[in-house]
Amino acid sequence: MNQNDNMSILEHIEELRKRLMIIVVFFVLASIIGFFLSQPLIRFLQDASAVQELVMNAFKPTDPFKVYMQMTFLIGILLTSPVILYQLWAFISPGLLSTERRATLSYIPASVLLFLAGISFSYFILFPFVIRFMLNLSGSMGIETTIGINEYFQFLFQITIPFGLLFQLPVVILFLTRLGIITPQYLSKIRKYAYFVLLVIAAFITPPDVLSHMMVTVPLLILYEISVWISKIGYRKAQKAKQRAEQELE
Repeated sequence: MNQNDNMSILEHIEELRKRLMIIVVFFVLASIIGFFLSQPLIRFLQDASAVQELVMNAFKPTDPFKVYMQMTFLIGILLTSPVILYQLWAFISPGLLSTERRATLSYIPASVLLFLAGISFSYFILFPFVIRFMLNLSGSMGIETTIGINEYFQFLFQITIPFGLLFQLPVVILFLTRLGIITPQYLSKIRKYAYFVLLVIAAFITPPDVLSHMMVTVPLLILYEISVWISKIGYRKAQKAKQRAEQELE
């Protein structure tokens, strides 16, 4: 019998409230840090090699402030993400076996690193290519490109943040596998449907040209196959842990 079996609904709610309060406090503190980091980070992103020759414009008086606060919020979320993941783990861990607790706790740093890897891939590889494609298209049509600071960062966020989230796929798959919600056999069975979904996602976050689409689609498909492989490893470990637990009860 685990600890969760002895807790009432009200105790679960109180536990959840406590963990949400911890997250809120950390987010406020992280946002304060983000407030001071936003300006140098915005200036760094404005100086990307792909857009160095372009002048950023503010089409509304509130655009710089809007970008500043968006960056502050994103930094706050990023700095708070390990705390969010840990509080989520702490909330569900009483219902896990001891071996599962140790295994799933290690997912937190892996998740943060994968998010940063996704952001880095999209910013340093995909984003410059997309910008060059857009500027070349404008030039071939005789259109002078004027970039608004708000539109620039909206586009940047649209490209980078989804990749940070999509790179969480191996961790999410492994976590669900260790909980027994999915199996590697199921992932293999739905492979063609998963590929189709990833193709649609790639189409949403890239310009309408084949090369850009392939630059996004291929890494996503590889990521899915890595997730299936990791799921197989996690599934075997989960089965062994379950067998050991059953033997201990006998």
